[in-house]
Amino acid sequence: MAALLIGYAALSYYSNSTPEAKGLGVSLSLGPVLLIGLVLVWRWTRPLIATLVIVTVGAALYRYWSALEGNYEWADLAQQCAAYGLLAFSFGRTLMPGRTPLCTQLADKLHGPLVPEEIIYTRRATAAWTAFYLLIAAAVAILFFAVPLSVWSLFVNFATYGLIALMFIADYSIRHRILPRAPRSGILAALQQFLVGSG
Repeated sequence: MAALLIGYAALSYYSNSTPEAKGLGVSLSLGPVLLIGLVLVWRWTRPLIATLVIVTVGAALYRYWSALEGNYEWADLAQQCAAYGLLAFSFGRTLMPGRTPLCTQLADKLHGPLVPEEIIYTRRATAAWTAFYLLIAAAVAILFFAVPLSVWSLFVNFATYGLIALMFIADYSIRHRILPRAPRSGILAALQQFLVGSG
């Protein structure tokens, strides 16, 4: 998975910094979204309808390919902002009244039952992650208009991963320092238990 992410990021940066690689840029911008969409259409509809959708999408891509090549960076911008905006929304909506904050859910799955101090901290951590992803989305949008495309591509394809890693490290360090019991496992184990329920 890490190799795929690194490879995708490297190819995306290459396409954004090389004028001759616009076709690759379109493929990288639209490919993942179209693939997921077409798989869902195939699974949720009848084969004939799914086939018609696939043919229609293919025809539209063929017809408008040159226009897409000339404007693919806008698809990149939309994809990046949507991804971080969705992450912010996923964390933020769990802060609404009557809901359990996402970080609280993860911690409870891994270490539960939680003591009051842990519940308070994990709620604040959820708010911090919400703000963090909102700031990333805002930075992606602002830099798109403020710096050359190659610099913007460096930020979205490499720097953002470093910032996320720093946020994980800061979260872990603060938890380890202020909570009454030290974390007994990393965030990856917490995510695994939350997503697949393995113990």
